[in-house]
Amino acid sequence: MLPLELIRKDPERVRRAAALKKESAPIDEILELDREWRSHQNAAETIKAEQNRLSKEFAKTRDEQLKERLREMAEHAKAELAEADAIKAKLDDLLLRVPNIFDESVPLGDSEADNVVLREWGAKPDLGFSPRTHYDLGEALGIMDFEHAARVAGSRFAFLLGEGARLERALVQFMLDVHTRDHGYTEVLPPFLVNSASMVGTANLPKFADVAYRVEGEDLWLVPTAEVPLTNFHRDEILDGESLPLKYVAYSPCFRTEAGAAGKDTRGFIRLHQFSKVELVKVTTAETSMEEFEKLTADAEDILKRLGLHYHTLLMCTGDMGFAQYKKYDLEAWCPGLDRFLEVSSCSVFNDFQAMRANIRYRPARGTPPRFAHTINGSGLAITRTIDAIMETYQRSDGTITVPEPLRQYMGGLEVIGAR
Repeated sequence: MLPLELIRKDPERVRRAAALKKESAPIDEILELDREWRSHQNAAETIKAEQNRLSKEFAKTRDEQLKERLREMAEHAKAELAEADAIKAKLDDLLLRVPNIFDESVPLGDSEADNVVLREWGAKPDLGFSPRTHYDLGEALGIMDFEHAARVAGSRFAFLLGEGARLERALVQFMLDVHTRDHGYTEVLPPFLVNSASMVGTANLPKFADVAYRVEGEDLWLVPTAEVPLTNFHRDEILDGESLPLKYVAYSPCFRTEAGAAGKDTRGFIRLHQFSKVELVKVTTAETSMEEFEKLTADAEDILKRLGLHYHTLLMCTGDMGFAQYKKYDLEAWCPGLDRFLEVSSCSVFNDFQAMRANIRYRPARGTPPRFAHTINGSGLAITRTIDAIMETYQRSDGTITVPEPLRQYMGGLEVIGAR
């Protein structure tokens, strides 16, 4: 969340950021509650100061009238503090609903049409025939099944079978190996259920409660992304500044209701209620967060390059970057069958927005006061959509699919999916 001091000192900056992000921000309510909160606190402090003075006088005089007055003042101070606490609870809740500000390098814009292509790698493949979509290929090869998944779980679910399931497993192992061995991340196998405090810590709550799945009767949520448990790993801790940046990578299934995506990408292996990701998370210092953000994005791009997938990197505009992000890149891989780019990763830097919510701090040096850390995350990559791009890019005219060379060692040397 944003510091209350920032909203006090520069409310117009916060209002402008919210408006450009197309988010609501209860700034006027916050400022009014802040005034009320401080008023009740000041009243309690004034009463306590007078109590201290009169207590000293009573110790000397033992005046019974002073004793009664002290009792009344104690009750009054208690009431003022109780009112202050009630107002502070409302204030804290409203602060969770204010979006992050954004970096000055973020382009102003209203929609995805205003995002900026920063760079492009590779070229659209010339297959020499009319390409098919991944779902046509998958169903024809018997490695994707949407009909049986709909019977078992409903719409927006899928079965992967045989070499399709093996392809997903290979991608997970490949990505984890590259990120741990070559990029220096520590592999983590996190819980796939988290409590509400963890969801608040990453700004999934209260803003995005409608797109998350909650376990009925318990304070548990299915993870929308491994970002949630990884970031909250250090919740309520003070870290040694010399240990930063901390770099974590995790595979997890992800669960989202897709409540705001009705009618969008309803066909295929694209926008599912359950999908898989390999997630990258960094906890770092304020001074190095933008540099580490660029490095994390490069780590995600490296996977696409090794797989030989044509992609571009987008700098997201204010209107398309999200509630919590300070700056955001999207990596989109080209899918010949769909004839469009498909997002396979979002990489974001949050400055101290998440760390303030999760109370993650670090001490720059021994004896110095702690500061809030900066957090960064990104998909490295989303497995489901990477499968789509691989199937459509490496498809062959006979309907089979060439296995990208880096994945073959994870698939027992298999070179072609669907070969008979």
